[in-house]
Formats: sequence, C-alpha cells, structure tokens
Amino acid sequence: MNEKIRIGIAGYGNLGRGVEAVLTQAPDMELIAVFTRRDPAGLRLQDTGVPVHGMETIADFTTAIDVLILCGGSRTDLPEQGPALAALFNTVDSYDTHAKIPDHFAAVDAAARRSGHTAAISVGWDPGLFSLHRLFGESILPDGVSYTFWGKGISQGHSDALRRVPGVQAAVQYTIPAAEAIERVRSGLRPALTTRERHTRSCYVVLTPGADAAAVEQAIVTMPDYFAGYDTSVNFITAGKLQRDHAAMPHGGVVIRSGTTGSGTSQTMEFSLRLDSNPEFTSSVLVAYARAVYRLSRQGDHGAKTVFDIAPGLLSPKSAADLRKALL
Repeated sequence: MNEKIRIGIAGYGNLGRGVEAVLTQAPDMELIAVFTRRDPAGLRLQDTGVPVHGMETIADFTTAIDVLILCGGSRTDLPEQGPALAALFNTVDSYDTHAKIPDHFAAVDAAARRSGHTAAISVGWDPGLFSLHRLFGESILPDGVSYTFWGKGISQGHSDALRRVPGVQAAVQYTIPAAEAIERVRSGLRPALTTRERHTRSCYVVLTPGADAAAVEQAIVTMPDYFAGYDTSVNFITAGKLQRDHAAMPHGGVVIRSGTTGSGTSQTMEFSLRLDSNPEFTSSVLVAYARAVYRLSRQGDHGAKTVFDIAPGLLSPKSAADLRKALL
C-alpha cells in the first residue's frame, strides 16, 4: 500500500476545523499536526491524538509534512503567511481577495520556486470551482456574457474582514443575490448589471464595550475590496443573538454563461452550489487540491499554481486508468 500523504494545518478556526473533519474521509491522507498562534495547550481538536504546536515552531516540521494547508484569513494572514510558508512547505491556501490575486500569486510563486516547493493559491469554490466554470463558459461560448451570483450565505472572508475592524467584537456577513437579476440573466437577455444591482451585503456586528457604532459602521461600508461599491447594511446585535441566530454557515451561488452558437442559437451554461456549511465545503476543496499539490511536487513541478493550472484528474485518489473506466 502506498504511504499516506502527510498533512499539516496552519490555523485552527472554522476552516481549520473543517479540514480536520474532511481528512477523516480521505483514506490516502493523514493529519500530522496543527499549528496555531494561540496557546497550543488550550486548543481541543476533534482527534485528541493529533499534536498541536505553536506557529513559531513550524519550521521544525519541514521534513514531517508533505503538504501544509493554510487556514488563515485573506485580509491579513495569507498575504504574509502564503509566501513565508511556501518557502518551507508545499502549500494550499484559500486566498479570496479577487482584485489582489495576481499580487498574491507572484509573491507565493517567487518563494515556492526559490525553495523548490509547489503551492496552490486561491483554492475553494470562489475563487476556485466558480473560476473554472467561468473559464469553461468563456471558452465554449465565446459569444456570450458570464455572470456570478453569490449567496444567500455567510462569507468567511468578508466576515473575517469585519472582525478585523477596530471596535468589532464578533460579526458575520451575508451576501444576498438579487433574484430579479438572476432571472433576467437566465432569460438570455444579457443585461448589463452594476455591482449594486447584483447583490446586497448584510452585516451583523457585536461591538466591543465602549466602541463608537457610527465609526464602526463607516469603516465597514467604505472598506475597499469588501464593502465599498455595494449596498451594505450594518446591524448591531448582542453576542447572544449572534450565537443564537447566526451560528450556522450556509452559502452557495451560481455561475451562468449566456451566449449564442452557430447562426445565433441561444445557449446557457449554469453551475450552482447550495451549501449548508461554507467552511466544510471549502475545506473539502482544499483537501482535494492538497492531493494534487503533493503529486505535482513529486513530479518536480514547482512554483505557484491556480485551479487553471492543475489537471482535474490529480484531485482524485483514483488512478488515471480508474477514472477513464469509471467516470469518462
């Protein structure tokens, strides 16, 4: 039997816990260790047999881990951790600040190439699976328009960004698609939709004691890359209400390509997700791409990669022959 792929987790929030749970369904992988910036002694994993170490010790484990899955936030964690950890390990991250992905790719690629590692960036469902389907749509229906709608659901990246605002104790953010806009797209009209016409953003925020609510709201609605340009509502609630009404993490969305072929025949491509747990699904994508990163690294294919660069067959634990027989 082949040796298992040895996995490490950097960060143990919602995404880290999701990766740990998903790994129990991956018979070709094993979790070696979890690394945290918190006190390791205070962290309780689902599997108490897996050791927890301080993030400052991570460089001591370069020979013990085949792929490190980065589970930090995109706003402040991954821009720093991505390049730093790609210099030490093969990595996978879920960096999701779309406008800054080229910069993140360049930084991680330079670090990974210098150190002889392979690093998949911006892996998840968007960016990630939705990115692939936008590519499929543009390639297959060149005479057309692509549309992406997210939600209704809690965005991990946007919620993390909220929690970094001074004066915010806890928060979640819902992305809500405009039903009327989706129906116009499905009808084949190819409407020109503004950012505000596609989605609204609804924030539920618990303030730290003494925080200025007006200042917090202004910092949120003007935040570039996250809330500026959207109709954003900020609702201040208690910690108890946040836990009672907003503890679940649903999400989803749809990618639609509306186009024509031949002599003007109307065609529509659509890919959708309905998720009861955003972090667990994102974790599932990360784990599948960790398998691909391991294989690419073994082949000597180093540097940063995106979902566009990784063959789908590398995600599966099945052999190429088995995939041809079972799925093709």
